[in-house]
Amino acid sequence: MTVTVETLEKLERKMTLSLPVGVVQSEVQSRLKKLARTVKMDGFRPGKVPMNVVAQRYGYSVHYEVMNDKVGEAFANAANEAKLRVAGQPRITEKEGSPEGEMAFDAIFEVYPDVKIGDLAGASVEKLSAEVTEEAISKTIDILRKQRRTFTQRSHVAPTQEGDRVTVDFEGKIDGEAFAGGKAEDFQFILGDGQMLKEFEGATLGMKAGESKTFQLAFPVDYHGKEVAGKNADFMVTVKKIEAAHLPEVNDALAKSLGIADASVEGLRSDVRKNLEREVKFRLLARNKAAVMDALMARAELDLPKASVQAEINRLTEGARAELKQRGIKDADKTPLPEDLFRAQAERRVRLGLTVAELVRANNLQATAEQIRAHVDELAASYEKPAEMVRWYYSDNNRLAEVEAVVIENNVTEFVMARAVVSEKTLSFDELMAQS
Repeated sequence: MTVTVETLEKLERKMTLSLPVGVVQSEVQSRLKKLARTVKMDGFRPGKVPMNVVAQRYGYSVHYEVMNDKVGEAFANAANEAKLRVAGQPRITEKEGSPEGEMAFDAIFEVYPDVKIGDLAGASVEKLSAEVTEEAISKTIDILRKQRRTFTQRSHVAPTQEGDRVTVDFEGKIDGEAFAGGKAEDFQFILGDGQMLKEFEGATLGMKAGESKTFQLAFPVDYHGKEVAGKNADFMVTVKKIEAAHLPEVNDALAKSLGIADASVEGLRSDVRKNLEREVKFRLLARNKAAVMDALMARAELDLPKASVQAEINRLTEGARAELKQRGIKDADKTPLPEDLFRAQAERRVRLGLTVAELVRANNLQATAEQIRAHVDELAASYEKPAEMVRWYYSDNNRLAEVEAVVIENNVTEFVMARAVVSEKTLSFDELMAQS
């Protein structure tokens, strides 16, 4: 077999392959003979079908299979011998006018690019930090208390106030016409929890059981119900029941109900602190990692393989369709999703993946078994039975591969941070939670 490789444009290459006709024909005959031993055809006993009949029935498909296999094998061997890093699948076409006794093919394909990463000492990275304060712990405990609140009915003369659970009937109309989702009976919500629009909560605040009120409500332009977004509606609401909220006291009983090993207030605060510190660590790591990746890409020069970008667009499109299906969108598989919706994101992912891979290769930043185990242990620590979670991760190679990818990204983050110009910025706990 002879091979020639020609550069077409940037990452695109053309390889010309030639195969002896005899090799193809010999393999076709071998497969037909093997097929003849098991093939079943009317009028013949199994294994007794004449070769010429088998060849007539299956010759074309077997020849096609052999051609695919032999040319694919020849391409793989030639690419390996030429030390080509092939991106995607080649487009292979048969050439006409081949020399007698040979079959020639053109394979057009792309190779992965050479990635040039500039001096990281010239990169600028903002490194965020944040601390878990006593106030943050108290706020979190208040959330836990709210999740365990109980309600008792108020008297008819007591008006609604913030924190009450109210049961209402309501009906809304736009230009005198009812609309989908604009009417409900015995609907419950808690004042101040943000379940309803502010205008609706504001109208209900201060009403007494048995009272009715009409009010106007302007739906936001970005409201999730597109048919009413940006429109004004007239609502009538009737309060049927008002229930006052009662929060459990912060005491040892609360700690015990939450399953805290040390069933005390101190144990509760310690447990909340530990969980918040873990959450803060992961959020800071994610934010700082994103800043590093942006800085790294800004220092990288490379061409993007079209095949890799297309494959990423396909993955993003499949993910979007799956999400639409999960939301209950009818015919999600047929919904038009133009490729340009995903192109910029796909190009960024491919660029980042190739850049990170080169940095990892050049600086031996691969994940070690010890690092992977440490990360798994950290992930498992937040669960009730950490040992079971560790076994769960190690029982699936795909899960471990995801952990390995995270560890590699962490190694890259530390490597870049150690060389770049780093500026420190401290965020409050609330700022970090709101922005992540």
